[in-house]
Amino acid sequence: MIQLSYWEIKEWFTNVDYTIVGSGIVGLNCALQLKQQFPKSNILIVEKGILPHGASTKNAGFACFGSLSELVDDLQNHTEDEVLGLVKKRWNGLQLLRKNLGDKNIDFQQNKGFELFQNKELLDGCLSQKETINKLLSGVFDTPVFSTSSNTFNFKKIEEKYIINNYEGQIDTGKMMHELLKKVQSLGVKIINNITVEEIQDHKNAVHIKTNLLSFNSNKVFIATNGFSKTLLNEDIKPARAQVLITKPIKNLHIKGTFHLDKGYYYFRNINDRILFGGGRNLDFKTEETTEFSLTELIQKKLEEILKDTILPNTAFEIDHRWSGIMGIGNQKKSIVKPISENVFCGIRLGGMGVAIGSLIGQELADLV
Repeated sequence: MIQLSYWEIKEWFTNVDYTIVGSGIVGLNCALQLKQQFPKSNILIVEKGILPHGASTKNAGFACFGSLSELVDDLQNHTEDEVLGLVKKRWNGLQLLRKNLGDKNIDFQQNKGFELFQNKELLDGCLSQKETINKLLSGVFDTPVFSTSSNTFNFKKIEEKYIINNYEGQIDTGKMMHELLKKVQSLGVKIINNITVEEIQDHKNAVHIKTNLLSFNSNKVFIATNGFSKTLLNEDIKPARAQVLITKPIKNLHIKGTFHLDKGYYYFRNINDRILFGGGRNLDFKTEETTEFSLTELIQKKLEEILKDTILPNTAFEIDHRWSGIMGIGNQKKSIVKPISENVFCGIRLGGMGVAIGSLIGQELADLV
């Protein structure tokens, strides 16, 4: 525990109405909604990283709501109404994100999404369901979501035909989080970084929050820690690490859009004349079920191999950066937004769809008060 001054205690840790644990997409949108409902409230966000620590600043920036193979898979385990509900929530969440921050501020581009197949049986199975799913989604979208195209990008080692998601887009993740942070702080919300919440106790009249630096009280607490939630909550959620790399700029790069390969376990996109490429969790699910930010040789070598042999087969490239992010997944795709006790609430388990649903989950979390 550190020794704080009278000024620090009075200004940052006294008379706290709402404490939000986690300054990612959900936490910041929770703060925005609380400020709209209770403009005079004293809101504090505590964040264990120097920047939002999980996936909010580390994701690939896909403005997506489900590839065709993913939705076909979902229909095996969910009713049509449930699948439609998932897509509708993701789509509405994306519209809310765009409305809140503005397309220009997040560099939103609707360059379409493309699903590539290395397995003809999987491709044929998806094509057989294409019209059924287009019809299912017709209540949400004005025109058919999925169509097909030939291999116009000249990728190698894939089936000649691939499936287009006509409504999929992409954003600049860094710009999105910068705009969100700026908007929240402009409303007077306080954010403290490099502080880890270790324990939360609801004493009815106040919630006691113990951190690695100090302890303090808050009237209400909102947990928005997604993949890191197991340390504070006993819910159906586990971490899932995603490893990513990005190339140096490539002259005359012809690839434009967001791309899904192998049921979405691999994904890539263009950004600033570079290819950002991530995935490979399916190579070693157990090892990737971790909250440790690190890279493995197994997955990084596979990403480079696919980049060289499939995505950029006739193009010289160099890797510029590598990183990993931590998602929160569970046995169900539906997020967990609920009270934990009288004064403690959580909004977690975004299932790798944080860009799409994070804004909406943040709002729903705040509305639990």
